Amino acid sequence: MESYEKRIKVSKKDLDDLDHVNNVRYVQWIQDISKEHWQTVAPNAMQAGILWVVKKHTIDYLSSAVLGDEILARTYIADTKGAISVRCVEMYHHETNRLLVRSLTEWCLLNALTLKPIRISEAIKNIFLPS
Repeated sequence: MESYEKRIKVSKKDLDDLDHVNNVRYVQWIQDISKEHWQTVAPNAMQAGILWVVKKHTIDYLSSAVLGDEILARTYIADTKGAISVRCVEMYHHETNRLLVRSLTEWCLLNALTLKPIRISEAIKNIFLPS
């Protein structure tokens, strides 16, 4: 599996009423890193005419992050079948390496014109495999 990583610095706007990162913010980061990974590894020609939509999120919130923390977010494809790709996103406290959040998201591949599911091609699968 080929993973993609990014670092996120927790700011005031990321916090909830308890001064921890808001769960909604984690969901946004999960979607952001997933999209960035796809856009980084897939050639433009491959991206044309298709869309990914979320079918299901399963998220385990394991520990809290607070203002000023740096988070290491990592994503990879865990499985694919038919039109569904299961993507894992893990977020770690950068200094302690403590796992904060782990999610599995089922993404469905759609034809951009018809909005109907389409089978994930071998070419798409192969861009996420290690070289």
